[in-house]
Amino acid sequence: MKIYYGDFHIHIGRNNLDQIVKIPSAANLTLANIAKEALMSKGLDIIGVVDCASPLVLKDLHSLVDQCHMKEIPGGGLLYQERLLVLLAAEFELGGDRGGSAHFLAFMPTLKQMEEFSKRLGAAVTNINLSSQRAAGTPQQWFDIVAQMGGLLIPAHVFTPYKGLLGNMAESVTTVLTRKQIQSLAAIELGLSADTAMGDSIPEFTSVSFLSNSDAHSLPKIAREYNVLMMKELSFTEWKKALFRQDGRGVIANYGLDPRLGKFHRSRCLGCGAQVDKYRPPMNCSRCGSDRILWGVLDRVRYIGTDLPTPAHRPPYYYQIPLEFVPGVGPKTLRRLIQRFGSEMAVLHRASEEELAEVVGAKLARSIQGARTGKLAIAHGGGGEYGKVLPDIAD
Repeated sequence: MKIYYGDFHIHIGRNNLDQIVKIPSAANLTLANIAKEALMSKGLDIIGVVDCASPLVLKDLHSLVDQCHMKEIPGGGLLYQERLLVLLAAEFELGGDRGGSAHFLAFMPTLKQMEEFSKRLGAAVTNINLSSQRAAGTPQQWFDIVAQMGGLLIPAHVFTPYKGLLGNMAESVTTVLTRKQIQSLAAIELGLSADTAMGDSIPEFTSVSFLSNSDAHSLPKIAREYNVLMMKELSFTEWKKALFRQDGRGVIANYGLDPRLGKFHRSRCLGCGAQVDKYRPPMNCSRCGSDRILWGVLDRVRYIGTDLPTPAHRPPYYYQIPLEFVPGVGPKTLRRLIQRFGSEMAVLHRASEEELAEVVGAKLARSIQGARTGKLAIAHGGGGEYGKVLPDIAD
């Protein structure tokens, strides 16, 4: 068994002909650039590219395979430069019975299966070339469709008020999926404003694996959250076994932002911007009286969640601040660190504070150590604005 680092929610901004795939995303967020950044700079072993149902992306995938930069491997998935497993996924939106909607991620093992899924999804959306389109049909229907096609359907950023299953669509998973489907869930994605403790407040998630992914819309945001997996080798089959905790495989750690940094952590008034410290409706702003309140993840979880014990199988969740968030770590400093240690994963997991100090000085090395252990001071985020990392280390 080996340890692998993975981020399973990365968007493509444009294809190699500069045609838009995901709005809004960075123009240089191409498939080739993503693979290179994930492997060479971030130090990841597995990525999930979630716009692969787009025919524009499928063409790029075939081109990289034809050029021998990627190859399909036994067990599913594509291998880039012999070292990075690329999982093929598609993000799309589904509506609920009560007016809300949510994003879901459909993972497929092979190019052929993703092409078949693209045709199926294309018949249900307005524009299959663009990612994250609203599709006709229910989550129950699409869960079965994806399973029948050999894939996995995973709810994305489940608690966020923007397109989260429990943040925007429903107050209970049981109103969205059947009991049998819930029992068959491989995983759910927590989202940037949530952590394991929040996820474990939902009874239906007790046996489900949690994923902490970046939902990256630019190259620097790749691996701002990531997962550590124990697997035998790189393949879709091994990844699937890890999510279901089969044969000694599993997700053995989640690394993510402190939820306070998430842009949907606390409820905010959309009228005046004030934080709203309530978690039960009716919610009104104490400053201006407006009822235009965007629920934060923490407040939403307090409303719909239950005080439950942490299941024995749940791995640790480590608060970790991405290097680009650390005050004083600009692009030049980050390049120096990667040149010295090989990748961001090496800086975050293997370099000692003394070794860091040799490159960036003692003060910044101390801040990076604080970022690795989640001890930097933080100003809360909410209402669509990210929280901020403060220069001082928290006590």
